[in-house]
Amino acid sequence: MSSEKFVVTAGQICLDISPKFPEHLTYERVDQVFYPGKLSTMDGLVLALGGAVANTGLAMQKMGTKVRFMGKVGTDGFADVVRRMLLDDGGDDTYLLTDTTAETSCTMVLAPRGLDRMFLQVPGANNTFTAEDVNYEGVKGASLFHFGYPGIMRRFYLNDGEELVKMFSRVKELGVATSLDMVFVDPDTENGHANWRQIVKNVIPYVDFFVPSAAELCFELDPKLYESWVERAGGRDVTEVISIEHDIRPLADQLMEWGAKVVMIKCGLQGLYLRTAGAERLLGAGEELGPVLARDWADLEMFEESYVADVVKSGVGAGDASIGAFLCAVLRGFPVRRCLQYAAGAGCGCVEQYDSLSGVPTFEEMDARMAAGWKKQGLKID
Repeated sequence: MSSEKFVVTAGQICLDISPKFPEHLTYERVDQVFYPGKLSTMDGLVLALGGAVANTGLAMQKMGTKVRFMGKVGTDGFADVVRRMLLDDGGDDTYLLTDTTAETSCTMVLAPRGLDRMFLQVPGANNTFTAEDVNYEGVKGASLFHFGYPGIMRRFYLNDGEELVKMFSRVKELGVATSLDMVFVDPDTENGHANWRQIVKNVIPYVDFFVPSAAELCFELDPKLYESWVERAGGRDVTEVISIEHDIRPLADQLMEWGAKVVMIKCGLQGLYLRTAGAERLLGAGEELGPVLARDWADLEMFEESYVADVVKSGVGAGDASIGAFLCAVLRGFPVRRCLQYAAGAGCGCVEQYDSLSGVPTFEEMDARMAAGWKKQGLKID
């Protein structure tokens, strides 16, 4: 990309607080970690930026893409920490808004080795972020506008996603390509009771790259199917037991029926599933990317297996890192398969560190590991 090109990452931003679980312990069930009265000794604590704005944005910036960060914080001490950490990591807080009526969002991230991550989330200022808070002048001329996570930003899931559609349609009017990442929501809270199937259906025609995880997507489109996944998993991560053919492909079929263009579904340790629309629909993916996608990405279905990490310290930010690498690779014009390989590689590198950024590899670092025979997980369930 030339120096004039840039992307925008917008949406949820927070401060992540992550206890370091002892490295010698691996768990198979949640009740091995938590039960009433148990005291667990941690090896330390990690403070890091969290949310799609920082995680995906900083990963993309680490891979050589200029990024504008758009989110909202409060006026408390956490807000100062978020701004300082963003600047220290090479970001820019020019487009971060301040809400004097709300606290800065923070998340307690629990990532016991062997189990999927668990989160205790305080939405804070993210709940007051609206479509009007996006600086559309700052979006003009961008190669891509990436947004996440509407599931924990109240204004974007109310009224069947009316605010989400409003924002994406305005960005599309600027001729900018769009990307949307989701987040798993608590089924027992207000956001869990939102009509997610209708929200996704309403917004998907305005989204060029839809990049959810398998669990998020299944819960949103078919909660009863998701319950069956959980039962099948028996306390393990659902992505260990799902079938690409019988579980993932039908979800992608539904998205395509609703007007999706490019869908990348993160399937945990199994890998990444890609599905694309026909050339005519892909032409609508922004003035810069539309013609390229129509020429090289039409009518594809691919799966890329995950890589094996040297060590697994935390899964925090791994999905965001995968998305960042995938989108950067697309913008640089890499072949489709290579884009998926970089996405898998970035996610793998991320889990080798406790925070969401320091382990994210550059393209050059991933090239070297691939050339040296980077081992694949080999867990794909057909």
